[in-house]
Amino acid sequence: MTAVPNAFEDPAYRLGVIDLLGLLAYGEISACERLAEDAKLAPDLATKVEVAAMATTEFHHFEQLRDRLVGLQVDPFEAMRPFVSTFERFHRLTQPSNFLEGLVKAYVGDGLAADFYREIAAFLDADTRELVLSTLSGTGHSEFVVDVIRRAIADDPKVGGRLALWARRLMGEALSHAQAVVAERDALTAVLVGSVDRPGSGMDLAMIGRMLTRLTEAHTTRMETLGLAA
Repeated sequence: MTAVPNAFEDPAYRLGVIDLLGLLAYGEISACERLAEDAKLAPDLATKVEVAAMATTEFHHFEQLRDRLVGLQVDPFEAMRPFVSTFERFHRLTQPSNFLEGLVKAYVGDGLAADFYREIAAFLDADTRELVLSTLSGTGHSEFVVDVIRRAIADDPKVGGRLALWARRLMGEALSHAQAVVAERDALTAVLVGSVDRPGSGMDLAMIGRMLTRLTEAHTTRMETLGLAA
């Protein structure tokens, strides 16, 4: 989709983008915090360093989003505030019980978020789209997570079944919370599905259905990469 000239002259679009950037920014800082906690559970120093590096990458992504909000003359912490309770509720419901569950959560959550926001990016102005895509480039440590999980399954095949159930739970909770966020934020919804002032600028029901199918297929692929049944 081509960039919309002077998109920010539309107040509804501006509010929607601010919501999206605030949502992404809090997601990144939240992921950073969770990974820092996971690093404490790492079984050895090398693994601890890998997980800490993942947390550092998430923080750098947060900085990019924060700086863009500041550039829009928006208080980044106010932009993030509406999404705190949703993320905290998600994390309460998906608290890992061990290090492997924490790694799967990071891998599944990062992948699903990246897929979802890439879909949204198609409806953004060029500058915002570029920023969103650059902050969803992944932690760069997915091979590390895959190796750790596959080794654990090879050592004890029963681990695979438990982690597969865990991953399915994560997927369900993530989709439920994502739908709740979109439903609660009118400006964000307008960016996704258009509005009275911007008809045809977003997704219709058929497009949303196809997007959900793509998200599910991508999740299945990730599970297969980990050696888990989706």
